[in-house]
Amino acid sequence: MQNENKNTTQTHDYNAEAIAMHKKYAGKIETVSKVKLSDRNDLSLAYTPGVGAVCVEIAKGESEESAACGARDYTLKRNTVAIVSDGSAILGLGNLGSYAAIPVMEGKAAILKEFAGVDAFPICLDTQDTEEIISTIKNIAPVFGGINLEDIAAPRCFEIEERLRDELSIPVMHDDQWGAATVALTAFINSLKIVKKNPADVKVIISGVGAAGVATARLLHAYGVSNLIFVDSKGIINEERNARAELTKEKVELLNISNIKNLSGDLSVAVANADVFIGLSKPGVLTSEMVKSMNGDAIIFALANPVPEIMPEIAKESGARIVATGRSDYPNQINNSLVFPGFWRGVLDAQYSGTYKKIELETFVKIAIDLADHVKDLSEEKILPDMFDKSCVEIVARAVRG
Repeated sequence: MQNENKNTTQTHDYNAEAIAMHKKYAGKIETVSKVKLSDRNDLSLAYTPGVGAVCVEIAKGESEESAACGARDYTLKRNTVAIVSDGSAILGLGNLGSYAAIPVMEGKAAILKEFAGVDAFPICLDTQDTEEIISTIKNIAPVFGGINLEDIAAPRCFEIEERLRDELSIPVMHDDQWGAATVALTAFINSLKIVKKNPADVKVIISGVGAAGVATARLLHAYGVSNLIFVDSKGIINEERNARAELTKEKVELLNISNIKNLSGDLSVAVANADVFIGLSKPGVLTSEMVKSMNGDAIIFALANPVPEIMPEIAKESGARIVATGRSDYPNQINNSLVFPGFWRGVLDAQYSGTYKKIELETFVKIAIDLADHVKDLSEEKILPDMFDKSCVEIVARAVRG
């Protein structure tokens, strides 16, 4: 507690202030007209009779693709993203439902507008059925230039993203996977620079194999990390558990990219002699003793939110050299808002210019490398760009545009 008291922001009651702010403004976003409607002439252009000509112009193409291009030319589709959630995995709070998801989706919409000039709208669905979610998103897709999936629980989120990417003509990105994983990889790249270790040589533990854990593992492997161990609520993922058919499709995939397949036990076994711990699980699972069992210059990313797997001051006292969390009141906040504004800016620009290419795994690796290189004053407490550095939006957008 003594260390916490030294940092006044950690004792600040953001909860009460946030509730008061949301109550005062009834949310964080609003719809604003781009054109004036001050007289009959304005109304005739924006609405009837003039708008009919615009409808005909959009519809005159012979295909759905040409109609979509027309919509990009003449409507909000050019610059608008749907932020879609079923409320089943809100932050680290769990399944709170669709109404409780609205404040988070509004927040993402506000960030997209403020940082990247992207218009976004919260779509919180009153269903957690995979087929209903997919069908609903497909039916509303004509209005939007992209679909940002958010706070949908694993493993359902994997199928929803995969299916929608195959069945829609607009980009789909599950931000809890790729936004979070890309920022984690950025932090990982810069942390290795500080401790002077190579990705091929380090032993990395990922605790929590949900949406963010799976995507983080995929990006780390693509970056050159092979010594990976995965731990879920039942312990280390290994061949024995696979033989007993205990693993999801995604967990089997992760087992196949790890070169340690038969280690068994709990997190304490996995962490011993590890170089990096990445927690995407739940509060308090990493103990001081576990940190002490890691290799020298240990790197700890304790990303459970709002309470991490281990508090940063305890991790430091236990020997960790670099510590990051998902919290804004400690150094090295790993937060996907560093990525998703620039991602959507780049995607929407590429679509309108006709240069859009399907987003691949390598795109997110490129984003992470470019963001890591952007940090010029690298230190143990500065492994990431500042979230308010708006040049990051262009760095990410450029990587997406290619």
